[in-house]
Amino acid sequence: MKNPYSMNDQTVLITGGGTGIGLGIARCMLEAGAEKVILVGRREDVLQEACKELGEKSSYLSQDIAKLDEIPSFAQKVVSDHGQPTCLVHNAGVNCKKPFLDLEDSEFMSVFDVHIRGALEITKQFAPSMIENSNGSILWISSMATVMGLPLVTSYSMAKSAMHGAVYNLSAEFAPHGVRVNAILPGWIESAMALNSFKGDEPRRQKVLGRTPMGRMGKPEEVGHAAVFLCSDAASFVTGSLLTVDGGASIGF
Repeated sequence: MKNPYSMNDQTVLITGGGTGIGLGIARCMLEAGAEKVILVGRREDVLQEACKELGEKSSYLSQDIAKLDEIPSFAQKVVSDHGQPTCLVHNAGVNCKKPFLDLEDSEFMSVFDVHIRGALEITKQFAPSMIENSNGSILWISSMATVMGLPLVTSYSMAKSAMHGAVYNLSAEFAPHGVRVNAILPGWIESAMALNSFKGDEPRRQKVLGRTPMGRMGKPEEVGHAAVFLCSDAASFVTGSLLTVDGGASIGF
């Protein structure tokens, strides 16, 4: 009997795939049998190092997805060099940590350009093939910042919230064509970025752990396993779903 959690024959494109959650997702996709994993990011050295770790089924393309006018040619290169993706993981993200009253419009929009506009443009390029083949999965990596108020990250929280609108509407449009659209809302996950933010700020680390009922941070692979589920046949009747992976932080006391 075929393993419903298998990613066999799947080509997975992951933006922001060189580090942290994106790299954790890539590891899990390959462990689940993905045919190819294509990492996308801005830093070529980081992507090269990630592919060295992941092995021969991984490849990369260096691209700033906020440069919207370059996305069509980028998509053509993806297909010509690596084949048509059957699964998209919109994981690339940036943040602007400052008080809302000090937030410039250009700073606000720079966050939206990556999280929303770039992701939507990539979806426009690859979804038609998925629709034509009546097969495909589009996964957005959102955040628990959409379900609780976090100070100093208004642009990030609003951009992540906009992802949920994309999930609901695109899932409704694409479901009749066999293409599923879902999102994962990670909590505090161990990554270089998160761990660096705790250096010299033990009270913040303790607040995070105290806010998480499981009493620890998550691992990138724990998001990765959830991603495999949502992109595999095991979730063949799941679309328009927001799956929280946060150790209970969004519902705990």
